[in-house]
Amino acid sequence: MIDLYISNLPNNNNNNNMNNIESYPPVLRHLDQQQPPPNPDPDYKDPTQEDPDTIPIIDLSCLDHDTNKLEEACKDWGLFRLVNHGVPLTLLNELQEMAKELFSLSFEVKEGACSGCPVTYFWGTPALTPSGRTLTTRSPQNINWVEGFDVALSQLPHFSVPQLPTLESIRLLLKDYENHLSRIATTLFEAMANNLDLNLKPSKPYLAENTGMVRVYRYPNCSDANVGWGMEAHTDSSVLSILNQDDEVSGLQVLKDDQWLTVKPISNTLIVNLGDVMQAISDDRYKSVTHRVSINKRKERISICYFVFPGEDVVIESSKYKPFTYNEFRAQVQQDIKALGYKVGLARSQHNEDS
Repeated sequence: MIDLYISNLPNNNNNNNMNNIESYPPVLRHLDQQQPPPNPDPDYKDPTQEDPDTIPIIDLSCLDHDTNKLEEACKDWGLFRLVNHGVPLTLLNELQEMAKELFSLSFEVKEGACSGCPVTYFWGTPALTPSGRTLTTRSPQNINWVEGFDVALSQLPHFSVPQLPTLESIRLLLKDYENHLSRIATTLFEAMANNLDLNLKPSKPYLAENTGMVRVYRYPNCSDANVGWGMEAHTDSSVLSILNQDDEVSGLQVLKDDQWLTVKPISNTLIVNLGDVMQAISDDRYKSVTHRVSINKRKERISICYFVFPGEDVVIESSKYKPFTYNEFRAQVQQDIKALGYKVGLARSQHNEDS
């Protein structure tokens, strides 16, 4: 997925090529990125410290023989580190390098190239409608320090951006990446379903490949300790989310036992987290993990996340929640974000205790 272009990429060892002011959306350009700041969260733990990494590790090649580890990770964490996943390291690295080159282009070029294209370019908020419109304002007072590209994988064969060769090269890489990630998601979901004793029916695609999407995120480094977050605390609405994060720059944090823990960047591993739909399917036996992204004080961070959902009209039935389809769930989430400014999520579908 990544072999075809890497020899032509510029040297990007210290993210210097991305630090040109013209590449940022205008609302992000006023940041002073010279002074390394303290982190905005007093509970933040420096990931460079020699603390042990406590994130559960799941070996995909041993999944059939070690289901207890997967069960414990899903129940206690809702997140785990995946090794021996079968995705070529060259592919993971090339996607990262290609994303860096893409983000280094000027804001105007990125925005213009995606006009009328199935790829959505966004900044300031990850909250988008299915058509790519933002659900929240992007003023300096209400902003996430993030920009990104949203790619519906079902549309990969249908878009071509000849005026932006870097985006076209990423499209070719994502076709390869999609095959690997679909395989991984299916393997993991089937193992989880077996652990949960779910009676899966072929007519009910709880994991629908045609719903898969990839988001490529860029989080600027920032010297202002009070600027906010790359992404605020949230849960994903997906069944599963699979993250290829930067090998060197930390930022992802997860909430575990009321404490925020940094997920350290480790080469050739993927981070898998469960979303709201998986929690509902499991009757709350499994956990949709709350996570957020902090802003690194010295370096920008790139992450590439694959999300997969159930078929849009598949009814999710659970003893804990009223029946809902993913279409209904997504519409309610978007309504809440527009009206309240934040996601309510599964709490909207909970059965009343006295009903």
